[in-house]
Amino acid sequence: MVDSGLSDGVRIAQLLASDLVGHEDRLAAVTVTDSDPDVEPTADGRRAYVIRADGDPLATAFVHPERARLEFRTANEAVVGAADDAGLRVRPKAVDPPRTVVFVEDGAEVKRALGVVEAAVAASGDR
Repeated sequence: MVDSGLSDGVRIAQLLASDLVGHEDRLAAVTVTDSDPDVEPTADGRRAYVIRADGDPLATAFVHPERARLEFRTANEAVVGAADDAGLRVRPKAVDPPRTVVFVEDGAEVKRALGVVEAAVAASGDR
């Protein structure tokens, strides 16, 4: 059972990574790579790992002192819709190419973030 009061960015990112690699079915193609096991959170966020689908970069996880953030590189519309549906804070990032940022601010939101990753994987496969 996830502690609903968990608000440590590093621990939230660790829980998410564990759940991503522990799933099958729709997340079977997902891997976590380029991880920094000694990552220290910063106010701006420090890169913790890359989430890949079939070897292609899907999102990057960053850690802040009180939350984790995922920057999705693909499937922006699907990510926004899934994050909104899951009740997660989401916003576009105005860079080229555009990215979508999803905030995971509590340990209880990790399971909802998995649904966002699933939506991104499904939308990326539909291209």
